[in-house]
Amino acid sequence: MRSKAFRHDLPLHVVLIILGIITFYPLIFTLFTSFKDNSQFYSTFWGPAWPLHWGNYADAWRQLYPVLINTVFVGLVSAFGTIFLASLSAYVFARHRFPGHDLLFYAIIALLMIPGVLTLIPLFLLVKDLGLLNTYWVLILPYIAGGQAFAIFVLRSFIASQPEEIFESARIDGANEFTIYQRIAMPMAKPILGTLAILALLGTWNDYIWPSVTLRNPELWTISLKLVSFSSQWASLQQYGPMFAGYVIASIPLLILFMFTMRLFIEGLASGAIKA
Repeated sequence: MRSKAFRHDLPLHVVLIILGIITFYPLIFTLFTSFKDNSQFYSTFWGPAWPLHWGNYADAWRQLYPVLINTVFVGLVSAFGTIFLASLSAYVFARHRFPGHDLLFYAIIALLMIPGVLTLIPLFLLVKDLGLLNTYWVLILPYIAGGQAFAIFVLRSFIASQPEEIFESARIDGANEFTIYQRIAMPMAKPILGTLAILALLGTWNDYIWPSVTLRNPELWTISLKLVSFSSQWASLQQYGPMFAGYVIASIPLLILFMFTMRLFIEGLASGAIKA
């Protein structure tokens, strides 16, 4: 019986193994190449080579650590601003009715249907007129504004699904609206807040187009901008080891973040899927 089931599932297992290799080997190849010098890169292109050249990481780190600090700073501030403003708005939409309530909420949700590239030029002209070019604010403020619609939608749906009796009990005990928001609504929404914060950080980390059109000062560059310049520099010198070491270094913070927040991230996705 088991042999028959194994033969039945064998094609599926083979397909999954092939897909796994296709998915993960580029990452393994990047790691292998990051430890090679030029001669090893050409002689053992697809596999590992010894000895390992740790100096590649030292060369890459010297160029990347300033932009890593920039990216972490912009990402954390943007994520905090997005979550704080969106959670306030979501609480109001979920627990209060006012004239134009539905119209305003649907207008915010409609923003999800507008591709970001359509607003690129108007947004650039706006930040230019405000004198924000070549500052951290030219990244932080648009990231916060751009993350509001999705965050409000998810948080509002979750908060609205909670029993009204919880909030009424707090009001009877004398709690004001901000206390209810801070002490009741936000602790219940913690998994979703964590998920939204992670998504905001990922968006900041991976964005290339907006920083490329608004930042000319290399001291303010984010990791995505620096990697493009970094890759061109090392490729022109045909030094592929440091170039791939830079790719690994740029990936490590996100891998660490996901390792330590994976349970919270999955829990938040599940909560949002059920409540929304």
